[in-house]
Amino acid sequence: MKIGYKKIVVKVGSNVITQANGFPDEARVKHLVNQLAGIKKQGIEVILVSSGAVASGRSLIKVSDKQDAVTTRQLLAAIGQVKLINTYSNFFEGHGIQCAQVLVTKEDFRDRAHYLNMKNCLQILLQNGVIPVVNENDVVSVTELMFTDNDELAGLIASMLDADALIILSNVNGIYNGDPKIEGSEVIREINGSVANLASFIQTGKSQFGRGGMITKSTMAQKVAKLGISVHIANGTKDDVLISLLNNDLVHTRFIPEKSKSGKKKWIAHSETAATGVVKLNERAKAVLTSGKATSLLPVGVIEIKADFLKGDIIKIVDEQDQLIGLGIAEYGSDKARERIGLKKQKALVHYDYFYSAI
Repeated sequence: MKIGYKKIVVKVGSNVITQANGFPDEARVKHLVNQLAGIKKQGIEVILVSSGAVASGRSLIKVSDKQDAVTTRQLLAAIGQVKLINTYSNFFEGHGIQCAQVLVTKEDFRDRAHYLNMKNCLQILLQNGVIPVVNENDVVSVTELMFTDNDELAGLIASMLDADALIILSNVNGIYNGDPKIEGSEVIREINGSVANLASFIQTGKSQFGRGGMITKSTMAQKVAKLGISVHIANGTKDDVLISLLNNDLVHTRFIPEKSKSGKKKWIAHSETAATGVVKLNERAKAVLTSGKATSLLPVGVIEIKADFLKGDIIKIVDEQDQLIGLGIAEYGSDKARERIGLKKQKALVHYDYFYSAI
Protein backbone atom coordinates (compact mmCIF):
# COMPACT_ATOMS: atom_id res chain seq x y z
CA MET A 1 0.00 0.00 0.00
CA LYS A 2 1.45 3.35 -1.06
CA ILE A 3 -0.24 5.21 1.80
CA GLY A 4 1.43 3.89 4.93
CA TYR A 5 -1.48 3.76 7.35
CA LYS A 6 -1.19 1.32 10.26
CA LYS A 7 -4.74 1.61 11.62
CA ILE A 8 -7.88 2.60 9.72
CA VAL A 9 -11.57 2.94 10.48
CA VAL A 10 -13.80 2.14 7.49
CA LYS A 11 -17.39 3.36 7.62
CA VAL A 12 -19.77 1.83 5.12
CA GLY A 13 -23.11 3.56 4.58
CA SER A 14 -26.45 1.85 4.12
CA ASN A 15 -26.56 3.33 0.62
CA VAL A 16 -23.50 1.23 -0.30
CA ILE A 17 -24.68 -2.17 0.92
CA THR A 18 -28.43 -1.85 0.26
CA GLN A 19 -30.18 -2.57 -3.03
CA ALA A 20 -32.76 -0.23 -4.57
CA ASN A 21 -35.55 -2.46 -3.20
CA GLY A 22 -34.34 -1.87 0.38
CA PHE A 23 -32.85 -5.34 0.83
CA PRO A 24 -29.16 -6.01 1.62
CA ASP A 25 -26.69 -6.23 -1.28
CA GLU A 26 -24.75 -9.32 -0.19
CA ALA A 27 -22.50 -9.28 -3.26
CA ARG A 28 -21.34 -5.77 -2.33
CA VAL A 29 -20.82 -6.83 1.31
CA LYS A 30 -18.74 -9.79 0.18
CA HIS A 31 -16.62 -7.58 -2.08
CA LEU A 32 -16.08 -5.16 0.82
CA VAL A 33 -15.05 -8.02 3.13
CA ASN A 34 -12.60 -9.33 0.51
CA GLN A 35 -10.92 -5.91 0.43
CA LEU A 36 -10.82 -5.57 4.23
CA ALA A 37 -9.33 -9.06 4.56
CA GLY A 38 -6.64 -8.19 2.00
CA ILE A 39 -5.84 -4.95 3.84
CA LYS A 40 -5.64 -6.76 7.20
CA LYS A 41 -3.25 -9.31 5.73
CA GLN A 42 -0.96 -6.39 4.81
CA GLY A 43 -0.57 -5.78 8.56
CA ILE A 44 -3.03 -2.87 8.80
CA GLU A 45 -5.44 -2.85 11.74
CA VAL A 46 -9.04 -2.48 10.53
CA ILE A 47 -12.17 -1.36 12.37
CA LEU A 48 -15.43 -1.51 10.41
CA VAL A 49 -18.36 0.78 11.23
CA SER A 50 -21.31 -0.59 9.31
CA SER A 51 -24.86 0.59 8.79
CA GLY A 52 -27.43 -1.79 7.33
CA ALA A 53 -29.21 -3.45 10.27
CA VAL A 54 -32.58 -1.88 9.48
CA ALA A 55 -32.26 -2.79 5.79
CA SER A 56 -31.38 -6.37 6.79
CA GLY A 57 -34.44 -6.51 9.03
CA ARG A 58 -36.63 -5.21 6.22
CA SER A 59 -35.65 -8.24 4.15
CA LEU A 60 -36.80 -10.64 6.88
CA ILE A 61 -40.13 -9.32 8.16
CA LYS A 62 -43.08 -7.30 6.89
CA VAL A 63 -44.09 -4.56 9.30
CA SER A 64 -47.63 -3.26 9.66
CA ASP A 65 -48.22 0.28 8.43
CA LYS A 66 -49.90 0.94 11.80
CA GLN A 67 -46.55 0.74 13.61
CA ASP A 68 -44.97 4.10 14.39
CA ALA A 69 -41.52 4.96 13.00
CA VAL A 70 -39.60 4.46 16.26
CA THR A 71 -40.95 1.00 17.09
CA THR A 72 -40.62 -0.05 13.43
CA ARG A 73 -36.94 0.94 13.50
CA GLN A 74 -36.41 -0.94 16.78
CA LEU A 75 -38.09 -4.05 15.39
CA LEU A 76 -36.16 -4.05 12.10
CA ALA A 77 -32.84 -3.24 13.80
CA ALA A 78 -33.23 -5.98 16.43
CA ILE A 79 -33.94 -8.63 13.80
CA GLY A 80 -31.64 -7.21 11.15
CA GLN A 81 -28.58 -6.85 13.36
CA VAL A 82 -28.42 -10.65 13.68
CA LYS A 83 -28.53 -11.11 9.91
CA LEU A 84 -26.02 -8.31 9.29
CA ILE A 85 -23.37 -9.62 11.68
CA ASN A 86 -23.89 -13.20 10.48
CA THR A 87 -23.38 -12.03 6.89
CA TYR A 88 -20.10 -10.35 7.83
CA SER A 89 -19.03 -13.30 10.00
CA ASN A 90 -19.62 -15.84 7.22
CA PHE A 91 -17.69 -13.81 4.63
CA PHE A 92 -14.77 -13.06 6.99
CA GLU A 93 -14.65 -16.76 7.96
CA GLY A 94 -13.82 -17.54 4.33
CA HIS A 95 -10.57 -15.61 4.88
CA GLY A 96 -9.82 -17.23 8.25
CA ILE A 97 -10.66 -13.96 10.05
CA GLN A 98 -12.91 -13.53 13.05
CA CYS A 99 -15.11 -10.47 13.51
CA ALA A 100 -16.91 -9.20 16.58
CA GLN A 101 -20.12 -7.28 17.01
CA VAL A 102 -19.85 -4.04 18.98
CA LEU A 103 -23.16 -2.19 19.47
CA VAL A 104 -22.95 1.24 21.08
CA THR A 105 -25.10 4.23 22.00
CA LYS A 106 -24.28 7.90 22.40
CA GLU A 107 -24.41 7.43 26.17
CA ASP A 108 -21.31 5.20 25.98
CA PHE A 109 -19.23 8.20 24.91
CA ARG A 110 -20.53 10.72 27.43
CA ASP A 111 -18.95 9.21 30.52
CA ARG A 112 -15.15 9.00 30.57
CA ALA A 113 -15.14 5.61 32.36
CA HIS A 114 -17.56 4.08 29.81
CA TYR A 115 -15.50 5.61 27.02
CA LEU A 116 -12.27 4.04 28.29
CA ASN A 117 -13.97 0.66 28.84
CA MET A 118 -15.14 0.67 25.23
CA LYS A 119 -11.67 1.72 24.05
CA ASN A 120 -10.11 -1.17 26.00
CA CYS A 121 -12.61 -3.62 24.49
CA LEU A 122 -11.83 -2.52 20.92
CA GLN A 123 -8.08 -2.59 21.57
CA ILE A 124 -8.14 -6.15 22.95
CA LEU A 125 -10.11 -7.28 19.86
CA LEU A 126 -7.50 -5.72 17.57
CA GLN A 127 -4.64 -7.22 19.58
CA ASN A 128 -6.17 -10.66 19.03
CA GLY A 129 -6.55 -10.21 15.28
CA VAL A 130 -10.32 -9.71 15.41
CA ILE A 131 -12.07 -7.13 13.19
CA PRO A 132 -14.62 -5.14 15.25
CA VAL A 133 -17.87 -4.48 13.39
CA VAL A 134 -19.37 -1.45 15.11
CA ASN A 135 -22.92 -0.15 14.74
CA GLU A 136 -25.29 2.02 16.70
CA ASN A 137 -27.66 0.03 18.89
CA ASP A 138 -30.89 1.18 17.26
CA VAL A 139 -32.89 -1.03 19.60
CA VAL A 140 -32.28 1.35 22.52
CA SER A 141 -31.11 4.50 20.71
CA VAL A 142 -34.12 6.63 19.90
CA THR A 143 -34.69 10.36 19.30
CA GLU A 144 -32.26 12.52 21.31
CA LEU A 145 -30.10 9.51 22.25
CA MET A 146 -29.21 8.79 18.63
CA PHE A 147 -26.05 9.75 16.80
CA THR A 148 -26.60 12.11 13.88
CA ASP A 149 -25.70 9.03 11.85
CA ASN A 150 -22.94 6.41 11.67
CA ASP A 151 -20.54 9.02 10.25
CA GLU A 152 -20.57 10.68 13.66
CA LEU A 153 -20.06 7.29 15.33
CA ALA A 154 -17.16 6.47 12.98
CA GLY A 155 -15.52 9.81 13.79
CA LEU A 156 -15.77 9.02 17.50
CA ILE A 157 -14.28 5.54 17.03
CA ALA A 158 -11.41 6.89 14.88
CA SER A 159 -10.64 9.53 17.51
CA MET A 160 -10.92 7.06 20.39
CA LEU A 161 -8.51 4.56 18.84
CA ASP A 162 -6.02 7.15 17.49
CA ALA A 163 -6.55 5.82 13.97
CA ASP A 164 -4.34 7.10 11.16
CA ALA A 165 -7.32 7.48 8.86
CA LEU A 166 -11.10 7.36 8.65
CA ILE A 167 -12.48 6.20 5.31
CA ILE A 168 -16.16 6.99 4.69
CA LEU A 169 -17.71 4.97 1.91
CA SER A 170 -20.80 6.56 0.35
CA ASN A 171 -22.46 6.29 -3.06
CA VAL A 172 -20.71 9.37 -4.50
CA ASN A 173 -17.07 9.95 -5.45
CA GLY A 174 -16.49 12.64 -2.82
CA ILE A 175 -17.37 16.29 -2.27
CA TYR A 176 -17.89 18.26 -5.48
CA ASN A 177 -17.28 21.92 -6.25
CA GLY A 178 -20.85 22.15 -7.53
CA ASP A 179 -23.92 20.02 -8.18
CA PRO A 180 -22.56 16.54 -9.11
CA LYS A 181 -25.35 16.20 -11.68
CA ILE A 182 -24.22 19.29 -13.59
CA GLU A 183 -21.52 18.88 -16.23
CA GLY A 184 -18.27 20.53 -15.22
CA SER A 185 -18.63 19.81 -11.49
CA GLU A 186 -15.50 18.11 -10.17
CA VAL A 187 -14.50 16.28 -7.02
CA ILE A 188 -12.54 18.44 -4.57
CA ARG A 189 -9.44 16.27 -4.12
CA GLU A 190 -8.14 17.90 -0.91
CA ILE A 191 -9.70 20.05 1.80
CA ASN A 192 -7.40 21.76 4.27
CA GLY A 193 -8.68 23.40 7.45
CA SER A 194 -12.14 24.86 7.91
CA VAL A 195 -13.88 25.68 4.62
CA ALA A 196 -16.70 28.04 5.56
CA ASN A 197 -18.56 27.92 2.25
CA LEU A 198 -18.32 24.15 1.77
CA ALA A 199 -22.03 23.72 2.56
CA SER A 200 -22.95 25.80 -0.51
CA PHE A 201 -21.43 23.12 -2.77
CA ILE A 202 -23.14 20.21 -1.12
CA GLN A 203 -26.54 18.80 -1.97
CA THR A 204 -28.80 18.59 1.10
CA GLY A 205 -30.49 15.37 0.02
CA LYS A 206 -29.93 12.20 2.03
CA SER A 207 -29.80 8.64 0.81
CA GLN A 208 -33.01 6.65 0.74
CA PHE A 209 -31.92 4.42 3.61
CA GLY A 210 -29.42 6.50 5.62
CA ARG A 211 -29.90 9.35 8.08
CA GLY A 212 -26.87 11.43 7.18
CA GLY A 213 -26.26 13.68 4.20
CA MET A 214 -23.01 15.03 2.75
CA ILE A 215 -23.13 18.16 4.94
CA THR A 216 -23.00 16.06 8.12
CA LYS A 217 -20.19 14.02 6.58
CA SER A 218 -18.11 17.09 5.78
CA THR A 219 -18.72 18.74 9.17
CA MET A 220 -17.68 15.58 10.99
CA ALA A 221 -14.70 15.09 8.63
CA GLN A 222 -13.40 18.58 9.38
CA LYS A 223 -13.66 17.93 13.14
CA VAL A 224 -11.79 14.60 12.89
CA ALA A 225 -9.09 16.09 10.62
CA LYS A 226 -8.67 18.91 13.15
CA LEU A 227 -7.81 16.23 15.72
CA GLY A 228 -4.99 14.90 13.54
CA ILE A 229 -6.67 12.08 11.59
CA SER A 230 -6.86 11.88 7.77
CA VAL A 231 -10.43 11.57 6.50
CA HIS A 232 -11.33 10.20 3.07
CA ILE A 233 -14.78 10.27 1.44
CA ALA A 234 -15.05 7.85 -1.47
CA ASN A 235 -17.52 5.85 -3.55
CA GLY A 236 -18.08 2.47 -1.91
CA THR A 237 -20.05 1.14 -4.89
CA LYS A 238 -16.86 1.12 -7.01
CA ASP A 239 -14.95 -2.15 -7.22
CA ASP A 240 -11.74 -2.30 -5.18
CA VAL A 241 -12.36 1.20 -3.81
CA LEU A 242 -10.33 0.61 -0.62
CA ILE A 243 -7.36 -0.95 -2.39
CA SER A 244 -7.31 1.87 -4.97
CA LEU A 245 -7.59 4.52 -2.26
CA LEU A 246 -4.76 3.09 -0.15
CA ASN A 247 -2.60 2.84 -3.27
CA ASN A 248 -3.25 6.55 -3.90
CA ASP A 249 -5.00 5.63 -7.13
CA LEU A 250 -8.55 6.93 -6.64
CA VAL A 251 -10.39 10.17 -7.34
CA HIS A 252 -12.02 11.09 -4.02
CA THR A 253 -11.97 13.78 -1.31
CA ARG A 254 -9.34 13.82 1.42
CA PHE A 255 -9.45 16.09 4.46
CA ILE A 256 -5.85 16.91 5.39
CA PRO A 257 -5.16 16.37 9.10
CA GLU A 258 -3.78 18.97 11.48
CA LYS A 259 -1.28 18.14 14.22
CA SER A 260 -2.49 15.20 16.33
CA LYS A 261 -4.22 16.10 19.60
CA SER A 262 -4.01 14.24 22.92
CA GLY A 263 -6.41 11.41 23.76
CA LYS A 264 -8.15 13.59 26.36
CA LYS A 265 -8.70 16.40 23.83
CA LYS A 266 -10.08 13.89 21.32
CA TRP A 267 -12.65 12.81 23.89
CA ILE A 268 -13.53 16.41 24.80
CA ALA A 269 -13.96 17.32 21.12
CA HIS A 270 -16.84 14.86 20.78
CA SER A 271 -18.47 15.65 24.15
CA GLU A 272 -20.71 18.59 23.30
CA THR A 273 -23.88 16.67 24.17
CA ALA A 274 -22.39 15.76 27.57
CA ALA A 275 -21.65 19.39 28.47
CA THR A 276 -23.48 20.75 31.51
CA GLY A 277 -22.26 24.32 32.01
CA VAL A 278 -22.08 27.23 29.57
CA VAL A 279 -19.55 30.05 29.95
CA LYS A 280 -19.65 33.26 27.86
CA LEU A 281 -16.43 35.10 26.94
CA ASN A 282 -15.68 38.59 25.67
CA GLU A 283 -14.22 39.07 22.19
CA ARG A 284 -10.65 39.59 23.44
CA ALA A 285 -10.67 36.33 25.40
CA LYS A 286 -12.14 34.54 22.37
CA ALA A 287 -9.32 35.82 20.14
CA VAL A 288 -6.65 34.69 22.61
CA LEU A 289 -8.23 31.28 23.24
CA THR A 290 -8.63 30.47 19.53
CA SER A 291 -5.23 31.82 18.42
CA GLY A 292 -3.72 28.33 18.28
CA LYS A 293 -1.27 29.13 21.06
CA ALA A 294 -1.20 27.19 24.34
CA THR A 295 -3.57 29.41 26.32
CA SER A 296 -5.85 28.52 29.23
CA LEU A 297 -9.27 30.08 29.87
CA LEU A 298 -8.86 32.69 32.63
CA PRO A 299 -11.75 34.30 34.59
CA VAL A 300 -10.68 37.78 33.41
CA GLY A 301 -12.19 37.02 29.99
CA VAL A 302 -15.48 35.59 31.31
CA ILE A 303 -18.54 37.86 31.17
CA GLU A 304 -21.30 35.40 32.18
CA ILE A 305 -21.91 31.92 33.58
CA LYS A 306 -25.00 30.87 31.61
CA ALA A 307 -25.50 27.38 33.13
CA ASP A 308 -24.22 25.75 36.32
CA PHE A 309 -21.52 23.09 36.46
CA LEU A 310 -19.32 21.20 38.91
CA LYS A 311 -15.56 20.72 39.00
CA GLY A 312 -14.62 18.13 36.37
CA ASP A 313 -17.70 18.72 34.20
CA ILE A 314 -17.49 19.33 30.46
CA ILE A 315 -18.50 22.93 29.75
CA LYS A 316 -19.38 24.78 26.56
CA ILE A 317 -17.52 28.02 25.94
CA VAL A 318 -19.42 30.53 23.81
CA ASP A 319 -18.81 34.04 22.48
CA GLU A 320 -20.93 37.17 22.92
CA GLN A 321 -23.27 35.96 20.13
CA ASP A 322 -23.67 32.57 21.87
CA GLN A 323 -21.68 30.80 19.11
CA LEU A 324 -19.64 27.82 20.29
CA ILE A 325 -15.93 28.60 20.71
CA GLY A 326 -14.89 25.32 22.27
CA LEU A 327 -15.30 22.72 25.00
CA GLY A 328 -13.31 22.14 28.15
CA ILE A 329 -13.12 20.46 31.54
CA ALA A 330 -13.87 22.83 34.44
CA GLU A 331 -11.13 23.20 37.04
CA TYR A 332 -13.73 24.34 39.59
CA GLY A 333 -17.49 24.77 39.88
CA SER A 334 -19.78 27.54 38.66
CA ASP A 335 -20.14 29.08 42.16
CA LYS A 336 -16.45 29.90 42.33
CA ALA A 337 -16.42 30.86 38.64
CA ARG A 338 -19.15 33.47 39.23
CA GLU A 339 -17.14 34.99 42.10
CA ARG A 340 -14.14 35.39 39.81
CA ILE A 341 -15.83 36.80 36.67
CA GLY A 342 -13.64 39.51 35.13
CA LEU A 343 -10.93 39.24 37.81
CA LYS A 344 -7.21 39.10 36.99
CA LYS A 345 -4.59 36.79 38.54
CA GLN A 346 -7.06 33.94 39.14
CA LYS A 347 -6.68 30.20 38.61
CA ALA A 348 -7.63 29.09 35.08
CA LEU A 349 -11.22 27.91 34.72
CA VAL A 350 -10.14 25.55 31.91
CA HIS A 351 -6.51 24.47 31.55
CA TYR A 352 -5.12 24.45 28.00
CA ASP A 353 -4.52 20.68 28.16
CA TYR A 354 -8.27 20.17 28.66
CA PHE A 355 -9.55 22.70 26.12
CA TYR A 356 -10.70 21.89 22.58
CA SER A 357 -11.20 24.77 20.14
CA ALA A 358 -14.22 24.28 17.88
CA ILE A 359 -13.14 27.09 15.50
